[in-house]
Amino acid sequence: MIAIVDYGMGNLRSVEKGFLKVGIDARVVSDPRSIDDAKGIVLPGVGAFRDCIRNLTDANLTGAIIQGVQKGKPYLGICLGLQVLFSESEEFGICKGLDLFRGRVVRFPQSELKVPHMGWNSLSIVRRPPIFGGIPEDGYFYFVHSFYVVPEDKGIIATTTDYGGEFTSMVWKDNIFATQFHPEKSQELGLKILKGFGEFVRKA
Repeated sequence: MIAIVDYGMGNLRSVEKGFLKVGIDARVVSDPRSIDDAKGIVLPGVGAFRDCIRNLTDANLTGAIIQGVQKGKPYLGICLGLQVLFSESEEFGICKGLDLFRGRVVRFPQSELKVPHMGWNSLSIVRRPPIFGGIPEDGYFYFVHSFYVVPEDKGIIATTTDYGGEFTSMVWKDNIFATQFHPEKSQELGLKILKGFGEFVRKA
């Protein structure tokens, strides 16, 4: 079973339905024991970084997530679930993250482009993750975000995307996969990523 972590933020049911559509057993959970018992962890999220960290802490979920990841349990972060992996965010003042990856979450610079970055955009694959079966070069995925991650270790970058400049749209290291885009909103290609993650969990 894959645990989809419910901490009061995110498109939980959309993610759950996406996994079910591709035949993967994934369930919304809200307690540390269920995360401990699961074979994989999915952390979706939409909203503010600070609220995400506070809600995870208040629900006593932070320790279960970090321990699970450190033990090698497959993890898929979506949008905020990517950003909170990093050391800190500058959204509404500096806020500390889970610090599983060194780096910062920063806002898109002012330009003629609209912020948030919302809608379909393509990926440039830097390193092909094992959950990317059937994903073509320059495939299009759905984004909704005003902030993006800047990893200190460029070696964890899996994909980049251009929006007035190149930014990191996915990271991958060992058992950790995390996307700035929303696979659950990205139709056929997004479902392929969810299926790929489910298959990775089964083999782990």
